[in-house]
Amino acid sequence: MAAVTLSVSTVKPLGDRVFVKVSASEEKTAGGILLPDAAKEKPQIGEIVAVGPGKRSDDGARQEPEVKIGDKVLYSKYAGTDIKLGAEEYVLLSEKDILAIVS
Repeated sequence: MAAVTLSVSTVKPLGDRVFVKVSASEEKTAGGILLPDAAKEKPQIGEIVAVGPGKRSDDGARQEPEVKIGDKVLYSKYAGTDIKLGAEEYVLLSEKDILAIVS
């Protein structure tokens, strides 16, 4: 069996899916208390690194995605599929799971 090597450039989302690079989680609280790995919450903000061609409507036409590569987005907490490539963490999720574009 051949081994498959994945990188960001080899992953192309399908349909209305987007590939998001997860932002680093907080290391300590606002009060200065250091958090152990088990207590850290999953980050909900990331940067889009790849976008699919868009969702098909009922008549077969493609609907353009509202987000583009480079956008920082806020997404649902338990949405998508977590993927780890090297030391970086990514999430593959549907465009409907994106809550907002963060400027």
